[in-house]
Parts: sequence; C-alpha cells; structure tokens
Amino acid sequence: MLNFFRKLIPNRHPLRLLFHKIKGFLAALIYFFPADKMIVIGVTGTNGKTTVINLITNILNTAGYKVGMTSTINFQIGEKKWVNAEKQTTLSPFRLQKLLKKMVKAGCKYAVVEVTSHAITQSRVFGINFDMAVVTNVTPDHVEYHGSFNSYLNEKGKLFRKVSKGRRKFGVSKVLVLNADDKYYNFFNQFVADRKVTYGLKSATVYAAEVEKKPEGSHFILHVPNNAIPIDLKLPGEFNVYNALAACSVALSLQVPIDVIKKGIEDSASVSGRFEHVDRGQNYSVIVDYAHAPEALEQLLSLYRKLTSGRLISVFGATGGGRDKGKRSEMGRIADEYADYIILTDDDPYEEDEISIIEQIAGGVSRAEGKNFWKIPDRREAIRLALTQAGDDDTVVVSGKGCEEIMIIRGKRVPWNDKEVIEELLDREIEVELRPDEWVKRPNVMKDK
Repeated sequence: MLNFFRKLIPNRHPLRLLFHKIKGFLAALIYFFPADKMIVIGVTGTNGKTTVINLITNILNTAGYKVGMTSTINFQIGEKKWVNAEKQTTLSPFRLQKLLKKMVKAGCKYAVVEVTSHAITQSRVFGINFDMAVVTNVTPDHVEYHGSFNSYLNEKGKLFRKVSKGRRKFGVSKVLVLNADDKYYNFFNQFVADRKVTYGLKSATVYAAEVEKKPEGSHFILHVPNNAIPIDLKLPGEFNVYNALAACSVALSLQVPIDVIKKGIEDSASVSGRFEHVDRGQNYSVIVDYAHAPEALEQLLSLYRKLTSGRLISVFGATGGGRDKGKRSEMGRIADEYADYIILTDDDPYEEDEISIIEQIAGGVSRAEGKNFWKIPDRREAIRLALTQAGDDDTVVVSGKGCEEIMIIRGKRVPWNDKEVIEELLDREIEVELRPDEWVKRPNVMKDK
C-alpha cells in the first residue's frame, strides 16, 4: 500500500512535501526544539561532509567541550559513539529531534549535523536553529531527485539561508564557512551572516601552504589570521587537506586556540570507511571507501593510482532506487581510465534489477568483459575475485559502501560490512597445490588453487 501511494504521489509533489513539513514541525514540537539549547553546526556539500564532521568533533573534544554529532557513518553524544545503521545520512525528523534532545540532556554544548539536500527538501531539519553552516564542495549529485543541478544547488543554499535568517541565540554569532576554491563559492557567498570564514589552498581566511602529499597523509602549514602552524594530517589526498581546512575554520570561528586545533586534527585517525586500510598481513594493500559518485570515485582511484607501484584493482557498483542513473556510465569511464582490473558488483540496488545497474556502469567501460574486467553481482564473490587476483605491491580498492552495516537488495535489508567481509576472506588459510607431492598453507594470502 505504501509503495502504491509513493508511485501515485511523486517525491517532489506538493502534497508529499507538505506531508514532510508537517512531520518536521510535529517532531520539533514534540521534543521542544532541542536545537535552541545548543550551538548547532550544519555541514553540507557533495563530498567530504562526514570527514569534516568527525574532524570538527575531534577538535572540539580536544578543546574540552562535550559534543553531539550525527553523520552518514556514526553518531556521538559526549563520550558515547555508535555506528549509523539507519541508511540515512540525515535522520528522519522524529529520530533526529530525539537524538538532539538526548544531546541536550547529556550536557552537549555543540551539535554537529550532516545535512543533505534530501533532508532539506523533505524538511528533516525543520525547526533546527542552525548557528553555523559549512559547505565542502558542490558537484552534480541527486540530479534525478531534484530535477536539475540548479535545484540541487538551491537546496544546499537553503541551509545557509536558515543560518542567515535564523533567530539569534544569546551571545552566539551566525557564521558561514565557505570553500573559496569551489566553483560555486559566489553562490554561497551571497548569504548574509555575522561572520564569514573562507578556506582554501589559494587565497582565503584559513589556508594551507607548502602542502606535501604522502601515502599516509599530508603535511602543510596552516595559516590563520596573524598566525601559522605546521600540521601533519593522517588522511591522504588534497581533498582531505580541504576537509581539514574546513574543520579548522569552524574551530577558529569558535575561538579554539590554534595549538588545540593542531592537536585535534593530528590526533584524528582515519574515519571508518573513508580511505580505510585493511591489513591482515597480506602482501598488497586493501582500501575500503564510501566513494559512490563520479567525483569521489575519481579522487579515490587517481590517488591510489599514484600510490600503487603494482596493479590497481577496483571493485564497485552504483546505488539503485532510481538514484542518478546518469552517473553510472561516468563511473565506469573513470574506473576504465585509472584501474588495471575492474570488477562491477552490487552496491545498494534497492528494488532495481542488479544486472541492469551493472550494465549501465559497464556502458562507460571500453574494454571487453573478461579482459581485466568482470561483472559479478554477488559482492562477496566480487571481493573474493579481487583478492585472488592481487599480488605484490598491488592495491585493491573496494568502494561505494564504506562502513555501512547493511545492503538493500530487492527491498530486503541484508547485513553487510565491506571491511568485515574482507578480513574474513584474508584470514582464511587457503591450501595451495605447489607440486603433486607437496602442500603448504599460506595464511593471509588469497591465491587460486
């Protein structure tokens, strides 16, 4: 019955949007608008939101503040942390308001909330008085849901409008944190606030100079007004330098001392499911990452193409449920450009046909199937093949799901965790026949029998 009404009333139909707004209002009312009792930081953008949120939280924790956090992969209230298994970056309004209420009861001064374009359109953040808005970057995403890229961009802008026009809490400024190097900087800069802080690698309030990129992270000089300090970031890639700068900009606007900012950034280990290394003693690298859009996939594969002296093996799929079908062939093209081996598999097909999704991705792959290119819907078997093919100095990149705990196939929620599956496969002892009269056991290395 629910699916019938969903088909009858499209996602962006005025009646559907009114229903979402009523839910948002009721949720805020029932939980007595808990966001009014904290300083609330909203982080939006296409890529990097979760990393920025975790970095901000770690800096504020280092500064001695009690913080609540909600992101794609994890939640936090004070010292309590747990995995987000809801399959929603921004929770439904009732769950989100309930979580904010718990943050207030726990004595949190700050709430850091990941805000998606879907959440804004569907009024999931209705009734939340944001004090600060942060944008990471904007590239085409969720275009089919929003109807056009401009609509998608405008939804992102609504978070900044909420901050700009929101009621001021006593002694709390309204602040906007902008990526000065992003193509759409001027769009976000149009909104008014008490203060604006820009970040970037070129010219900004907070910027990085003398950036040294390393396999294990980056070293750079963090410049803030009237000060500078060296930073050793444990996250690789230039895009993570931007993420770190965004977090530093937030902390700076909250008057966190620069030495505390440095410690908070440098103490931040890799975020679960983001560029996460899986090491069980194998003689090659295995990386798990959440990249599920073309730009993120290109950042991921181009980075490990440079860091890999052997072969680069890419295992990925695309999200179903009618989500951005246009990006699927582009993801295939990107993998074709950077990866030596490509294995296409399930991601979250939802109700869509798994094979159809894979074939749409394959439309961007120029090589013939079977020539360093395979289509294996079963994600476990796809990962198994990748590990079997890997050898000395190779890198296996498994992307699309990160640290998610479930996969949705034909409408069913299936328990799933990429890292756990990889560890299970790597930990097996595989008997390998060397000669008819000699058998050996080789732990932690996958080889054909």
